[in-house]
Amino acid sequence: MNKKNPNLSAEQHLVMFEDGTEPPGTSEFNNEKREGSYHCANCGIKLFNSNTKYESGSGWPSFFQSIPDVFETKTDYLLGYARTEYHCKNCNAHHGHIFDDGPQPTGKRYCNNGVCLTFKPK
Repeated sequence: MNKKNPNLSAEQHLVMFEDGTEPPGTSEFNNEKREGSYHCANCGIKLFNSNTKYESGSGWPSFFQSIPDVFETKTDYLLGYARTEYHCKNCNAHHGHIFDDGPQPTGKRYCNNGVCLTFKPK
């Protein structure tokens, strides 16, 4: 798809397509506890199920597993060291970074900018 949704806010556009990051602790999804699914705010593809979300203490919505085959990754050196960035495979929107400090069973932490997500309750 690689098309930008014209309805994105300025903050969403900055984070998703200009390497921005939302301030920690500001996402409406940090305290979301309902059952449902999280989708790309740009193209709408389903990215995470709510049962994979957990409280990481990072200030951003965190998940230990994504829906299979929805992200592509690349190495990001913006902070001076290597991090694994992930972006939506469908529209190329940046969502966050993957770290190896998450809970089992995966040990992964998908640290996602909340402005890049929409939530659909079950």
